[in-house]
Amino acid sequence: MSKQKTEQDDDDDKIRIDKWLWAARFFKTRSLSKQAIDGGKIHCDGQRIKPSKEVTVGLVLTIRQDLDEKIVVVKALSAQRRGAPEAALLYEETEESKTLREKRTAERKAGLGSYIISHQRPSKKDRRHIHRFQRINLLGDDN
Repeated sequence: MSKQKTEQDDDDDKIRIDKWLWAARFFKTRSLSKQAIDGGKIHCDGQRIKPSKEVTVGLVLTIRQDLDEKIVVVKALSAQRRGAPEAALLYEETEESKTLREKRTAERKAGLGSYIISHQRPSKKDRRHIHRFQRINLLGDDN
């Protein structure tokens, strides 16, 4: 009976990476975390991994979500999804990752501030300018 208990205790220490990412609240569902792993968005020590990889404390993960990339160190294991404050205790983001991510966010915000996004159709005058621009660039015609 004691042998079965130690096997169960060992099973508690073995958690799949897709389940840990879900429990740490990086992804809303396990299937989304599995898709991210299969898509190459999660790396372990610079290498692509499989969803069945076992997570251990001290493992360094690179997680790419949208335009952001986080480098985190696994601090604790959990197979249950809990609240965000408890999930944040499962990992620690490296300082260089934080600064780089904040720098990229600031650059994106600064770049988007200069663009005016319009959801209107071009006017007749705008279309003439577009057609003239295309004609000049494609044909070399200046008329």
